Order: sequence, then C-alpha cells, then structure tokens
Amino acid sequence: MSTNEKKVAVFRKEHFNAAHRLFNPAWDDQKNAEVFGKCSNPHYHGHNYELVVQVTGTPDPATGYVMDMKVLSKITAEEVIERFDHKNLNLDTEFFQKLNPTAENIVIVIYNLLRTRIDAKLELKVRLHETERNFVEYPA
Repeated sequence: MSTNEKKVAVFRKEHFNAAHRLFNPAWDDQKNAEVFGKCSNPHYHGHNYELVVQVTGTPDPATGYVMDMKVLSKITAEEVIERFDHKNLNLDTEFFQKLNPTAENIVIVIYNLLRTRIDAKLELKVRLHETERNFVEYPA
C-alpha cells in the first residue's frame, strides 16, 4: 500500500465561551422548565465549550499534510470562534434566532459552517463538549 492510499485523521482543538437559553417558544415557562430544567433560565446561562475538528484524508505527496493545520485553525477561528465566542447564542447570532441552541443544533451549525471551507475530498467530523461529561459529535 502506498502512502497515498493511507487515510490519516488530523485534529484541531479550540475553545469558546457562550451563553444560551434552551426553550421552545410554543411552550409556557412551566413546560420549558419541565423539559429543559435550569437550561431554560430566562436570564440565560453559559458554557466553556471545547471544540474538536477532525479532518480525514490521504496525506498530500508533496507536503505530507492531510490539511495544513494553520489553514484549519484560521478557518475555525473565522467561522466559529469569531461568530460565537463571548456571545449570547440566542440573541447575538443569526443561527439561533429560531433554532433552539442545544449542543446537537450547535454542532450541526458548526459543521455546516466549516464544511463550506474545507475541501470536499476530505472527511469532516466535529465534536463539541458542552461540559466535561456532555458532548456531541456530527456526523455521528
């Protein structure tokens, strides 16, 4: 098997801090509290998110890179960190004006933002840690 036939996964880890409120506007406060608990606090709450971006492909024969990590870092900063860091996701971002900012929805939005900037021949997976114990991954 040649080097070009071997797939390698590369990872970039980033952090951002953001506030959000989980709620369904079709429900009253009591129903939102029953379903979302403390996460439905009308005054919002925050997380120190950890983001792990995985790109998989075959190393380029000329560079040896699957993807230049400086480029991946720049794309992640522009598409995710600049949009979400120190923001209220519900109020300060266009993405969650009508979409409940659950970890599941956030990771899909991040994936879609990154996917447009990363070569389609490369596989992309995004993992988002909301807490040390709770995290999501897309695609699953």
